[in-house]
Amino acid sequence: MLTAIDHVQLAAPPGSEPVLRAFYGDVLGMTEVPKPPGLAGRGGCWFRAGAVQLHVGVEDGFRPARKAHPGLRVTGIDAYAARLVARGVGVVWDDALPGHRRFYAHDPAGNRLEFLEPSPRA
Repeated sequence: MLTAIDHVQLAAPPGSEPVLRAFYGDVLGMTEVPKPPGLAGRGGCWFRAGAVQLHVGVEDGFRPARKAHPGLRVTGIDAYAARLVARGVGVVWDDALPGHRRFYAHDPAGNRLEFLEPSPRA
C-alpha cells in the first residue's frame, strides 16, 4: 500500500548546482539537505520545505520535460508568485483547474513547476 510520496526527483545539466541552490534555496525558500556520502559524489542537490522534498540530480545530455512537473501546494499564492517575479522568475497563471488557483514557472534548468493553492471558494 502506498502511503505518501517521499520525494520528487528532477534532473539538471552537470555543473548547474550553484544556480539550482540559488533558485530552490533563495527564490523558493527551501533548505538544502546534505546528500548521503555515498550519493554526494554523483552531483546534484536535495531540498526540503516542511514535508516536501525535491531532489535534483545531474544528467548528461539533459533536456527538460515540456509537460511533466511536480505540483507544489503553497499558501498565499499571490504573495508567492510576487516573490518569484521580484526575483526575475516568470510565472504563467492558469485557471483551468476547478477549485484551485495556480501558476507555472521554470527553474534555471528549464524544469516546469506548478504552484497551486485551493481556492477559498472551493
